[in-house]
Formats: sequence, C-alpha cells, structure tokens
Amino acid sequence: MIEIGIVLGSTRNGRVGDQVARWVHERASQRTDARFTLIDLRGHPLPHLTEPPSFSGQYPDERTRAWAATVAACDGFVFVTPEYNHSVPGVLKNAMDHVHLEWNTKAAGFVSYGGVGGARSVEQLRLVCGALQLADVAPQVTLPLATEFEDRVTFAPGEYQLPALDMMLDHVVAWSTALAPLRHGDAEAAIRARMATIVDGLRNKDLEALRLSYAPDVVSFDVEPPLQHVGVDAKLKNWAKVFTIFETVDYELRDLTITVSGDLAVGHGFGRVSGTMKNGVVTDGMWVRGTFVFRNTADGWVIVHDQASVPFDIATGQGCSDLEP
Repeated sequence: MIEIGIVLGSTRNGRVGDQVARWVHERASQRTDARFTLIDLRGHPLPHLTEPPSFSGQYPDERTRAWAATVAACDGFVFVTPEYNHSVPGVLKNAMDHVHLEWNTKAAGFVSYGGVGGARSVEQLRLVCGALQLADVAPQVTLPLATEFEDRVTFAPGEYQLPALDMMLDHVVAWSTALAPLRHGDAEAAIRARMATIVDGLRNKDLEALRLSYAPDVVSFDVEPPLQHVGVDAKLKNWAKVFTIFETVDYELRDLTITVSGDLAVGHGFGRVSGTMKNGVVTDGMWVRGTFVFRNTADGWVIVHDQASVPFDIATGQGCSDLEP
C-alpha cells in the first residue's frame, strides 16, 4: 500500500501546527487507498546543515541517516507548514536540504496556515520541491488565522475546508501511486549494483567492502553449519573461511529476479563459488539456490536476510551438487 508522510514543519514552542497536522491525519486515516503517518520534526532534531552535499544516499551523521530512512519509507508527502516572514520555516527547509535521493520521484501536497493562509510559504516550497524532484500537486489547503482559528490559537476549521483537503489528498495519492513504478525501477537498478559490489568484494577477498552490503543485524542461512548466522560479523566470518580455502575466488550470480515493495525487496537466483584452491586445484564449485531480502536504509539497499540451499535427493538423503540452472 502507498505510504504517505504528513510532515509537521514547525517545532517552535506554542505552535498551532500540531492541531492542523492531527486534523489532516484524522481525515486522511479514513481513506483505504493509502497509509498515512504523522512525521513531527521535533522527533528529528537535525543540526543546522553541516554535512557536505550528498547525492549518493550515504550520510555520515546518524541523525541524518535516521531522517533519511524516514523519508525513504514514504511514497509521498503532505507538508503542514506555517508562514514565517513571508517564507518557509527554517527547520522545514533544513530537513528538506539534509537529504536528496530520498525525496526523488515522489508526490507532495500542502496544508498551510498563517496570516494569509500560509500561501507564500507554499509558493516557496514548490520551488524547493522542483529541485528535489518532488511532484507538487496543484490543489492545496490554506488556513487563514483570522477565519480558521479561535483567537488565532485554537484550530476550528470550517466544514468547507474538508472538500479542499480531500481533493489535495486525492491528488497526492494518485501521483504517489503513478510514480511508484519509476522508483521501483531505480530501486532494482540500485539493488543490482549492490549485488555487483558483493561479487567484486568476493573476487577481491575484501571483507570490508562486503560489510557495507549487509545490515548489521543480517540473518544468513548458509549451506554450512550452524543453522543460522546472526549479525554481519558472523556473516563475514563465514566468507573469511572461504577465503582461507581459495587462493583466487570467483563468484557467479545467474538469473537474479528482484521484486520491490516500498523499502523492502526480495531477490532470488543461483550462485556459484569457484576458483583455485590453496593446494592449486581448480574447482568449478556447485550451483546453489540463493534468496535475498533487501531493506532500503540510509546506507542504501542492504541485505537483511539471505539463504543458500542445495536440493536433496529424498530417497538417498544426498545433496544434488551437480545441477545447473
């Protein structure tokens, strides 16, 4: 299901934006065509932007990585924003500037509030969205303080605002759905690039390069004992064992099929380790069935689970190591 993040773009004390964001979330949650999550920037205390520009999805600061993961998990956004001095709140602009790839090829809608309904803030946000490759939808909700707030403090929107809100949500969901195949195509390319990095790491016997391709808590079901290897160190220990046996290593990956859904993906194919062993014997190895589960994180697509298996002959209990795809 399409995931839409409702981003509350004010963190100042005495804000009224939390009332507006709850109103949007309560209305949106009645829909059945998407799932809506309220994202309060107070929960993401990002520093003033200090990192160098990054278009790779790799971020050194753990706060940025956490924020990137939150943005990456969404297919579209509704920005709830006030207007400060005819412009966008600094904290919202800072949050948008902290990441880049995670915004790309998604949809955005706006609910604004302020002296003139926050309209000037949204006009500037549309320019930012263009730079971030966010498709901003035309319908928007503007909430003037004089008419939609009692004493300019308590949010009390008129019923006439609901059709405008529904229309904006309709467009955000529709555009988020339409853009999803483009993102999934990009995701598949990124996952295939990650697998190519693993193959290169194996051929170069580079454990540190391999480490970057696995989640810290990866669970691996290999053809060797124990039943499961838990954690990246255990996974790398298994590869290190292979490197002690082989003088030169080759790895082939064939017929890899990838299916992407949101920030998770599943791949399956056939793999084979071959090469020259320490004693000089050249071996072609054997083909095994491989299944991979990927998660899109602030560090890119990484493997959170993999499984290698060998078919067995039920009658004899012997592994069938001579099969080829």
